[in-house]
Amino acid sequence: MSELVIKTVSGLVEGALSKDSKCRIFRGVPYAEPPVGELRFRRPVAKKPWFGVKTTKSIPPKCYQADATKGDFYPKEFYSGEIPPLSEDSLYLNIWTPADIGDEKLPVLVWIHGGAYMHGSGSEVEFDGEGFARKGVILVTINYRVGALGFFTHPELEKENEEGISGNYGFWDQIFALKWIYENIENFGGDKNKITVAGQSAGCMSTQALISTEESKGLLGGAILQSGGGVPGLARDYSKVRQTEVSLKLMEILGVSTIHELRQLPPESICNAGYAVNEHFGDLCWMPNVDGYLLKDTLENLALSGEIHDIPYIIGSTKNDIGVSEKGDLLAESAIKFALVRNEQSDKKVWLYHFDRDLPGDDAGAFHSCELWYEFETMQRCWRPFDEHDYEISRELSTQWADFVKQGDPGWKNYTAEEPYVKIYK
Repeated sequence: MSELVIKTVSGLVEGALSKDSKCRIFRGVPYAEPPVGELRFRRPVAKKPWFGVKTTKSIPPKCYQADATKGDFYPKEFYSGEIPPLSEDSLYLNIWTPADIGDEKLPVLVWIHGGAYMHGSGSEVEFDGEGFARKGVILVTINYRVGALGFFTHPELEKENEEGISGNYGFWDQIFALKWIYENIENFGGDKNKITVAGQSAGCMSTQALISTEESKGLLGGAILQSGGGVPGLARDYSKVRQTEVSLKLMEILGVSTIHELRQLPPESICNAGYAVNEHFGDLCWMPNVDGYLLKDTLENLALSGEIHDIPYIIGSTKNDIGVSEKGDLLAESAIKFALVRNEQSDKKVWLYHFDRDLPGDDAGAFHSCELWYEFETMQRCWRPFDEHDYEISRELSTQWADFVKQGDPGWKNYTAEEPYVKIYK
């Protein structure tokens, strides 16, 4: 199968071939209606059908956020090249498949981007699915609402739905995208019963949230948690009380008192006020909240009580990651505890890794998110002077991730108390 025009539940989309004609690429496939106007601060709704063929060959917009090209370290590292435009109309995904699939349905890897729940998109320069497609894996990257547009919480909004909940809209986007993938991916040559979700940083926290909610039950066959998950992990979820507090501060800064007024404001005003709220509280304020419905408890408590999906996991972090200090390595320790807890709860295996390769070009070491260049085999897009050993690590890591998606096993020893094996990339 090499068709470039594919039927989805809402209409036909047309993709393009990669430069070497070995992959099909669909960029900017809409999975929901734009969350604008009265749909702002509401759960995503299905995309209305369109007539004709929608061209999906361009990088789609990303949710309103600060200018990613400003700053010291990460702008140089990841925010160069083509930058997606900003828009509240940002609920799109990208799909990479082999050009010729045949009759066999291929496993699917769904990637959730990071960015502290404040920025990022599924079209960042380090993300690309051609490497996975050549290994027989379909890659899907998604956009979701970030910042205040994605996680604003208010009692007035709770009256708009029968569950009496609000907030978590960016998280609902992720779930809606997963359901869209489950419903449509077979038309792209994918196996809807073989979907693995993965994410790094806030994408990892999102992945842990996805495995902790009943809304995604039956959709996932495995999960990869990179630099953010575990017990406790970064544990970035808030109580509804806390999330409401920061949301009321947002309204105060904007000088509005009702949701109607808030929905009339331009999205950039809400985005900018969201950063002002962070400054006021001295913290990252826009996160999933424990609403009692989508998330019935904290991510840590749900993992400890065995109320997460009973599936295989890969979990790990990097040598110079967030949480590394003279007191220890928070994420590495959280991964070990996660594995030990899962071993007590299930016979499904957990594999641990640690990325210890110091990246060339400066003294940043194995910094938070450095493994992404290796995972997606996109080092040629980076300014760093990678050598052949870096490319060897990239081939090994990306192949093992692909094997996990295809077979539920990355190819190294799983972690147990009796054999505490951690795969080291160095």
